[in-house]
Amino acid sequence: MKIIHYCQHVLGMGHFFRSLEIARALDKEEVLFVAGGSKPDQDLPLNIKYIQLPGLCMDEKFGGLMTTDPSLDLEEVKKNRATSLLNIFRQEKPDIFLIELFPFGRKAFRFELLPVLDAIKDGQLGNIKVICSLRDILVERDDGGKHEKRVVKYLNKYFNLLLIHSDPQIASLDETFQLLNQITIPYSYTGFTARKPDKGVRESIRKSLGIAVNEKLLIASAGGGKVGKPLMEAVFKSFSCNSPEKTKLLMLTGPFYDQENFNILYNSSKNFKNITVKKFASDFTNLLTAADAMISMAGYNTCMDILTSGIPTAVLPFAHNHEQRMRAEKLAKHIPLRVLETKDLVASSMDNVINALLMSCRTSQCHAIDLDGANTSADIIREYGKN
Repeated sequence: MKIIHYCQHVLGMGHFFRSLEIARALDKEEVLFVAGGSKPDQDLPLNIKYIQLPGLCMDEKFGGLMTTDPSLDLEEVKKNRATSLLNIFRQEKPDIFLIELFPFGRKAFRFELLPVLDAIKDGQLGNIKVICSLRDILVERDDGGKHEKRVVKYLNKYFNLLLIHSDPQIASLDETFQLLNQITIPYSYTGFTARKPDKGVRESIRKSLGIAVNEKLLIASAGGGKVGKPLMEAVFKSFSCNSPEKTKLLMLTGPFYDQENFNILYNSSKNFKNITVKKFASDFTNLLTAADAMISMAGYNTCMDILTSGIPTAVLPFAHNHEQRMRAEKLAKHIPLRVLETKDLVASSMDNVINALLMSCRTSQCHAIDLDGANTSADIIREYGKN
């Protein structure tokens, strides 16, 4: 079975890595992973053929599309992308079109998606089943219900199936989407899509990082990095001024962290033997098994990594919408997870946060939250492709 898996991340990396886990679980299928954002430095499974569209992104206020290459004209990039995407379908003739988030989000990408969906609907591209891949919690809209009506219209017209990557005991779709009962296509909860760390790697990773047996490792992560500057600066200031005894700090700013701000952090860290600043770690999930505590932004994938690793964590939700805070507060009812406020970024409060985390113990991961969403999604897609 051949699957075209469309994923467009515009701000962070969560959409990319969640989609990648599902593509990885489809290991017996041929997956054409069509991406429209910047590609993180990440190895891909052998069953995946990666196709990069000319890059588009947004700023942290979601103020409109921008090219990832400032030298390119936006309208020209959009035109090229729309043509390229349609040509991919004509050449590859897939069985499944798996679309991440749209039509629940990515309205700005209708220019390239609707021509393909119309061609599929009209039978121009063969018998292709269209499946929506959706995360647990949606971003709020203040438009009098226009967005939800448009979502229902597109779903019922173009799509065959909706996969919701959530455990409904934690977050059900109707909490953030009021017109669920108007969706006429089948939908299924898959469980959360979580990356799984390798077993038995803690000691080897700690050795490679130079962490002594009697030392602790604190990780600070900004996720994708576009909105992590306040958190990174607060952690660095606290740790550099009041470093806990026998503790090292590894800061991961994210690949989209502003380069000038990264340079400031990186150069400042050279004055401290116990602070390391990097942009990205491709083995992040394994790193958490080697660490003793983490402070992070609160994106979907980070929260899943917390659940799989059991690492003591404090998270700062992205303030621009309610999605990250809602998820973090729901999970905090099931695991020891501290949800930070802006006031916690001041030095004295951050000192307390760090010290409390380092004194905490890793949890037993007996939370009973379904984290097998990637495999469940793959099973559903395979079965659906047979019909």
